Amino acid sequence: MSAFIRLIRPLIIVFTVSLLIGGAPAQAQFVSGIGGSVPTLAPMLEKVTPAVVNISVVSQAPEEDNPLYSDPYFRRYFNLPDKPQAEPRLSAGSGVIVDATRGYVLTNHHVVANARKILVTLKDGRRLDARLVGSDKGTDIAVLQIPARNLTTLPFGDSDALRVGDYVVAIGNPFGLGQTVTSGIVSALGRSGLSRDGYEDFIQTDASINPGNSGGALVTFDGRLVGINSAILSPAGGNIGIGFAVPAKIARLVMTQLIQHGEVIRGKLGVAIQDLDSDIAASLGLDDAGGALIAAVEQGSPAAGAGLKPGDVVAAVDGRPVHGAADLRNRIGLTPVGSQIELTVRSSGSERTVKARVSGS
Repeated sequence: MSAFIRLIRPLIIVFTVSLLIGGAPAQAQFVSGIGGSVPTLAPMLEKVTPAVVNISVVSQAPEEDNPLYSDPYFRRYFNLPDKPQAEPRLSAGSGVIVDATRGYVLTNHHVVANARKILVTLKDGRRLDARLVGSDKGTDIAVLQIPARNLTTLPFGDSDALRVGDYVVAIGNPFGLGQTVTSGIVSALGRSGLSRDGYEDFIQTDASINPGNSGGALVTFDGRLVGINSAILSPAGGNIGIGFAVPAKIARLVMTQLIQHGEVIRGKLGVAIQDLDSDIAASLGLDDAGGALIAAVEQGSPAAGAGLKPGDVVAAVDGRPVHGAADLRNRIGLTPVGSQIELTVRSSGSERTVKARVSGS
């Protein structure tokens, strides 16, 4: 079994998230207790649970892939019965209500993949049929819609503002034990390379995340959604303190496209890019290895029109630093087609700013 494990399991998963109360999010507080005032998350946690849902999924189980059994002549020769139909399979995950007015729920793509029927259970016990608005395998994000009646919204936080060491909370139903709260810190940012073709920019955390937590929320202590928990690194199948969440910014961008188009239309500049190292940076006359190196430019592409050339280094997009090739690929791929972006480009010790309009892939 691979050490990298997606968190879909036949469990009922409940994740707690936070909501706006009186215009401001619930927060950690100090309360009087034995021995004086002690820090506690209880007031915030008591208010956030209505924004989280259980997601039950009925999907088709994979059929046995045996070419001999599929051959009608083989079955006839050995007097075998007709190939049985695959039995339906029940699995579960969790989701986060991010728009109570329209009933939109964020979850993982792998939670609802191949779903024939999706049922959402709210904190108050209501069970509602959900409609799949859209799903994106590359970012592992899906959007559901449920009837919008007396729902609670979890407000988005700024995942770009996270720093290593920030406190975060994960709440769920690991291994079917029941609602469980775990806390930890942001261990790393910008993790990628966990799959071949994913658009990855994971938040890594040591808040305990186990099988049964897929599609749940990573929440800051001030009650803001900063990530959708998606996967763990686990040689034995349990938590070892390395969990990954899709940043809220990516989840929100994907959600917008799924609602508008039913799919994600990838943005494109028309460049081949690679990471820099210190040797390449030195050969290009650069002081550091930050950014993404342009290895090739497609003729007639937006990049060519903006004057980009092989050997240029994209250091920032719209003023936000680029941390490598994967980061730039994510940023461009999730930028709406037709948007104009501003690139900060370094070359031979000089720096310039160019504008380019993102095309469709």
